[in-house]
Amino acid sequence: MQAHRTSIAGAILTLAAALTLTAAHAAQDGQPGKVSTAIAKATAAVRADKDMKAVLDAHAGLKPKAIEKISVEDARKQPTPADAVNVVLRAKGMPTEPEKLVPGVQSRDTTVKGAAGDLPARIYTPEGAGPFPVVVYFHGGGWVIADKQVYDGGARGIAKQANAIVVSVDYRQAPENKFPAAWDDALATYKWVLENAASFKGDPKQVALAGESAGGNLAVAAAVAARDAGLQKPAHVLAVYPVAQTSLNTESYIENALAKPLNRAMVKWFVGHLTTSEDQLKDPRLSLVDANLQGLPPVTIINARLDPLRSDGAKLEDALKNANVPVERRSYEGVTHEFFGMAAVVQKAKEAQQYAGERLKAGFNPRATQ
Repeated sequence: MQAHRTSIAGAILTLAAALTLTAAHAAQDGQPGKVSTAIAKATAAVRADKDMKAVLDAHAGLKPKAIEKISVEDARKQPTPADAVNVVLRAKGMPTEPEKLVPGVQSRDTTVKGAAGDLPARIYTPEGAGPFPVVVYFHGGGWVIADKQVYDGGARGIAKQANAIVVSVDYRQAPENKFPAAWDDALATYKWVLENAASFKGDPKQVALAGESAGGNLAVAAAVAARDAGLQKPAHVLAVYPVAQTSLNTESYIENALAKPLNRAMVKWFVGHLTTSEDQLKDPRLSLVDANLQGLPPVTIINARLDPLRSDGAKLEDALKNANVPVERRSYEGVTHEFFGMAAVVQKAKEAQQYAGERLKAGFNPRATQ
């Protein structure tokens, strides 16, 4: 059965690659093109796990416009994968309140000091007296859209699985704040947490970095920046499907050019709003594989098979190994970009969050794993 699914998927991928350019020019009114939608649905039908496909179908049912074809203002108003998860939860008669989905973790909104002023943030705290290790977390959204609320599932899950405080920050976004504003905020947030962790039951000697997608890039880049600034070395870095390079012609970009909820054209749209010149694409903060990665703490990379960014994770793993940085990477079959925060309804997300928690705990307590 698996071999049959693989052969069908291969045929669809061949068709998808052949029709990518045609689909990219279709449906100029902002609606997803009929060709790309059909290919995405057919691919998901044979490649995505059943629970993952349920979320994809729920998202499609919310009728989002193709982000790469609309304005930033409209893109920020589109239904999100988190909205789709809530649709699935309600259909199952399950609660949608985060506190009920992840018991034992409380959250409160506050502000932290960024590079150019205060930034909105959310602090997730496990039950207990503490002090707890702390994870500085950066959400995804291509540095342009989304916020800590959209990525609540991932941050809250990390707090639960790692038994750690998580500080999720809304860094400045493009195009209002072009590259490298978000990277400056990431370093400033890490520094703020080091200085203030004790005030919210955190252990300032045990601070890690984490993020998803664009935020996964920020987590690694912040570790590099912290090293260069002579700050305390992070206990660990967790990068979930990170952006690690700027070519759109990797194996996974071609294979998943028309994937949902992230496709090749969307990434081009994000980067176009983020940068001001072609030269910035070569900057090692964006192209992590070209950065000096030596001396970084252990890194964990999580990837999804049905994701244009899967090859980014593999390339980053190789670059870290070449720099003698301890690194582990897991790529989860049958799931797409954004799956990590869907633990309430997607089994692979539960497994990935558990793995992330184990890796973070090992970073906080390295002797316990020896």
